[in-house]
Amino acid sequence: MGYANVEDMRQHARRRLPRAVFDYVDGGAGDERGVQRNRDAIEQRLLKLKPLTDVSRRDPTVPLFDKRLPLPFIIGPTGLNGAIMPGGDVALARAAARFGIPFVLSTASSMSIEEVADAADGELWFQLYVLNRDAARQFAARALAAGYRTLVLTVDVPVGGRRDRDYRNGFGVPFHMTVRFALDCARRPAWALQQLRGGAPQMANLRSSAAQDANSQAMLMLRQMDASFDWDDLKALRNEWPHRLIVKGLTDPADCARCYSLGVDGVVLSNHGGRQLEDVVSGFDVIEHVDVPDGRTLLVDGGFRRGADIVKALALGADAVMLGRATLYGLAAAGQAGVEQVIETLSLEIDNTLALVGCPNAADLDRTILQV
Repeated sequence: MGYANVEDMRQHARRRLPRAVFDYVDGGAGDERGVQRNRDAIEQRLLKLKPLTDVSRRDPTVPLFDKRLPLPFIIGPTGLNGAIMPGGDVALARAAARFGIPFVLSTASSMSIEEVADAADGELWFQLYVLNRDAARQFAARALAAGYRTLVLTVDVPVGGRRDRDYRNGFGVPFHMTVRFALDCARRPAWALQQLRGGAPQMANLRSSAAQDANSQAMLMLRQMDASFDWDDLKALRNEWPHRLIVKGLTDPADCARCYSLGVDGVVLSNHGGRQLEDVVSGFDVIEHVDVPDGRTLLVDGGFRRGADIVKALALGADAVMLGRATLYGLAAAGQAGVEQVIETLSLEIDNTLALVGCPNAADLDRTILQV
């Protein structure tokens, strides 16, 4: 089935997934003002058309660390993808590898660090939640041993956000098989059969960890992290991790500057997709206020649904965008093929936008293409 855009895939995902699962993917904190703010921030920035420019050849590649990224986005970390479909983490990783872009595996993944590394080629990054110091060291050591060379530390979850949709649905791991949920599953036989064949989703990285027990899985599901993790601990992690370290979950330029001063290689401006605290600034609105030192990287996530959205972020000064829900909608709609179609669609939209704004090279985008 063909989809014109990411929203088409979102609507198909809504039809295909049980309500509780779709709401887990789609929802945000509280009344979801934060989710809407992310979209509003992007949509309110207008582009300027610059005709009479030679745009006969367009180049979407951008520099990222020591390589050139074929497309200016990355598939970011998302948890419990096995609830969408068994093997969802590998499907995302393989789709990313096909297009030469990195895939970030979440601590809360449904397949383990080692399983994804064995099943997927391409560049793999690992996103770290600090449940506790010992578990964090184990996760980092396992990722290093499995070949992951970029560690993405998420710092905006000292406690979990209050997500009303999940509360109303009783969503958790393992699934709570209420009558309503069972009937909802029965109305979606394709999803239900996949789950029966693949087994109930779980937090696979805890399955083979010394931290493995039901309480640890529940803590990870609820994002109950080590709330004492602070700047000194970040400095220690920077000293211990031998490769690239990225900090995700910042919305204050001063915090970005402090991370860079500690030797962090990159930061991700992010409000966790509006899933933690709804009344917080969008990462998109912070991009132009961050001073990025030479050789360091600035990424952003939250609400990106169109190629033009990504072009705007690059014009403001981001090096690339991290995708979250967009690729999950593709996964829910059509598995790996759906993720690939999301990437292809965004690529085509970026190409179209570059031509229309009169800037044929994505790496050359700047604020001159934006309406002040």
